[in-house]
Amino acid sequence: MTKIVDIRTKSEDELGGLLIDLRKEQFNLRFQRATGQLEATGRIQAVRRDIARVKTVLAERSRTAAKA
Repeated sequence: MTKIVDIRTKSEDELGGLLIDLRKEQFNLRFQRATGQLEATGRIQAVRRDIARVKTVLAERSRTAAKA
């Protein structure tokens, strides 16, 4: 689980890379669940929340940039 403080300190490029990594992990977890190989079922929800955190910070930054 990624802390919001850690996310806010990253640049937009780093956040984009993190978002891609999280989406890949989410895909792999969904694939594992479909094949019955998933052991850490709580990880799916944690990854979804991390994706939401990253997208929220990116949206906040784009709104502040639009205002400026």
